[in-house]
Amino acid sequence: MRIYITLLLLFISISGFAAVDRGRVDSLKTLVASSLNGQSEPDTISINRLNKLAVNYFDSNPDSTLYYGHKAIDLARKINYKAGLANALVQTGRANFPKGKFTQAQLDFDEAISIYKTLNDLPGLAYCYKLYGRMDNLLAKYQVALYYLNQALDINVKLKNDAEIADCYKNIGIVYFSEGQNSTALDYYYKGLYITLKADDKGASAAIYNDIGVVLQGMEVYPKALDYYRKALSLFKGIKNLNGVGTINENIGEVLIAHKEYDRAIVHLTKAINIAKKQDDKDGMSSVYTDLGLCYAHKNQFGLAKRYLDTSLQIASTYKIVYNQAYALIGMATMYNLQKDFANAYKYATEGQKLAGTLRNLTVRSNAALQLNQTLAGLGRFDDAYKMLRRYNELRDSLNNNESIQKLTSNNLELDFASKERALKQQNRERDESYKQRIKQQRLINTVFLTIIAGMITVSIVYYRQKRKQQKINTLLEERNREVLQQKSDLDDQAQKLNNLNVLKDRLISVLAHDLRAPLSTLRGLFSLLQDETISHEQMLEMIPGVLKKLEYTSDFLDTLLFWINSQMDNFESSAKSFHLKDIVAYETESYYEQAKLKGITLIDNVPSDAVASADPNSIRIVIRNLITNAIKFSSQGDIIEVSAIQQDDHNYIISVKDTGTGMSDEQLGKLFKSKVNSFAGTNNESGTGMGMLFCKDLVEKCSGKIWVTSKLGHGTKFSFTVPMGTMTEKHLQVA
Repeated sequence: MRIYITLLLLFISISGFAAVDRGRVDSLKTLVASSLNGQSEPDTISINRLNKLAVNYFDSNPDSTLYYGHKAIDLARKINYKAGLANALVQTGRANFPKGKFTQAQLDFDEAISIYKTLNDLPGLAYCYKLYGRMDNLLAKYQVALYYLNQALDINVKLKNDAEIADCYKNIGIVYFSEGQNSTALDYYYKGLYITLKADDKGASAAIYNDIGVVLQGMEVYPKALDYYRKALSLFKGIKNLNGVGTINENIGEVLIAHKEYDRAIVHLTKAINIAKKQDDKDGMSSVYTDLGLCYAHKNQFGLAKRYLDTSLQIASTYKIVYNQAYALIGMATMYNLQKDFANAYKYATEGQKLAGTLRNLTVRSNAALQLNQTLAGLGRFDDAYKMLRRYNELRDSLNNNESIQKLTSNNLELDFASKERALKQQNRERDESYKQRIKQQRLINTVFLTIIAGMITVSIVYYRQKRKQQKINTLLEERNREVLQQKSDLDDQAQKLNNLNVLKDRLISVLAHDLRAPLSTLRGLFSLLQDETISHEQMLEMIPGVLKKLEYTSDFLDTLLFWINSQMDNFESSAKSFHLKDIVAYETESYYEQAKLKGITLIDNVPSDAVASADPNSIRIVIRNLITNAIKFSSQGDIIEVSAIQQDDHNYIISVKDTGTGMSDEQLGKLFKSKVNSFAGTNNESGTGMGMLFCKDLVEKCSGKIWVTSKLGHGTKFSFTVPMGTMTEKHLQVA
């Protein structure tokens, strides 16, 4: 029979270290890992987080509690962090003694108590005393256990910590039950239960319901015991406390064994053993294995019964759990008596009686005497059997006498508790009535506020309507204002168009003056020579092809000039098509070859023959012509002008006209494409309009391209512009 909740049930709700949900545990793990990674020295924050992880894992995985607790101990010792060290020691001791590691747990608790006393940490000290008392109860050191538990109770009364006071009452009750003082145990249980019910602490209330059920079970008041077990089970399931569910299943199983309902008992005990194994709860495992062994012994499945009882005895002996050890030895004697193997039964019965003698629990001692009586009778030692029967009857009489008093005491305690519970309910009813009065007052206040709000809404509606009227008037005024502004904008647009036309006129005159001067001068000079008969007929025939070429170029220039003029109109539409860049560049370089040669300039065409652009070819022709003539103007003998084209990406070519001429200053570069500039004289005093680069920018942008320039004074200039890439079909190639 398990007389408490495996020391794991109440720590979540009433210990000084509150547990958190799984999500917060994962967050803590992440914070601990991030703070310790790459950190040369630990800090108090990391140690506190490790201690919280140790607390949070205790109910689900005590091994993790030990892992994080030991890690916190190592780090706390390293930086001499006393509070963190004491808290970590409590957690490792708390996880060690349910596993039967009592010596190590005692060392942990002793060191923690010493530190808490130094720090004057009363909550920590009381918590440690309480754990010490629980461990000593397991070891059947009842007076020592009571000493520590009363120490913890005194501190918590001083601190007015109701949750811990209730837990101390519960654990003191457990010790008195272990000593066979059921009435005293019940008194403490009911004190604790009253506090937990008042605080609505479901976990703590369930644990005490279970302990009261255990007392009633020992008194063989089975129906009442089952009532308390069912209350506890309902609460434990509600808060999803597996440890509590496992303990209640074991205790219900033992009641069913007393009623000889072994198959039903096995169902409950199987649930209990699965949870005890998961928690590595040695006390629980030993106790449940004995119960399972007794079930199978009564079902005459002695091989299975012996395995369970052997396992129980081994665990109880290894970890020195005296109560479970006596319980398992008596179970062994019971099994061999059922088999009529009285020799083996005698061995275990005598050992069980001897160990039971160290306990004060009359039920255990009377059961040991009964099994030894049956064994001696089976061996034919009737005199000894008769003596043991008298001993058994004395114990039962004492137990019955005690039980009769205890049953009366139990009823009185239940009545007293019920009256306290009724008083508590009355307090709750009075509190509810008070709440109702407050609700009525609040409703009255709400009504007043609603009336005020309704009045404010009415005023707001009136204001809103007036505001809407004003907004409509403002909207009409804004519309009239927009109409006036639109008319002004239209007038400004017309003025701008007139200005643009005037600028176009100026540009046209400038271009004519700039680009027609040279061919007209050539023609005038030729006709002057013919008039003066300065040249011979043969010389004239030699000059005619050049003159014709100049005239052809001039005619083509006039055509392109007219095209550019049209491009400046609003209704101009670019006739984009695919063409070979090489054709246009070759034509322009041939046209200006002679002019470049006269200045000693090398004009190079490096445009690949397979480069196909998609744009208006006349626009591109004008741009290339302007850039070549500009390069010739600002280059001298020995300079080089190179026209090239490279593929920028999958959509554009970059066409560049690079010279090694005079170059430009930063100031000139900043003004080049923004407005008309003052044209500087060329290297042979050539003049210009200052408008050529603006023309180029206009035409490039109309062809969906961009133009830019890089230059360094005295080191030449490089003009570049982009043109969309085109595709050349077979038909286009034939036309070209």
